Amino acid sequence: MIKKKMVQIGNSWGIIIPKALIDGLRINPLIDKLHVYVEDNEIRIRKHIKSTQEKD
Repeated sequence: MIKKKMVQIGNSWGIIIPKALIDGLRINPLIDKLHVYVEDNEIRIRKHIKSTQEKD
């Protein structure tokens, strides 16, 4: 587990995701989209897997 502080980005808040996590999940930040959702009182982030019916 990695502890991170939130940073203000304009009127929003975010976290910096370490490159090791990005690489480990095989996420290309320039191309891939992510799902961000709340479940069991946690913020969860996962890579979006494009379906065969989905267009860019």
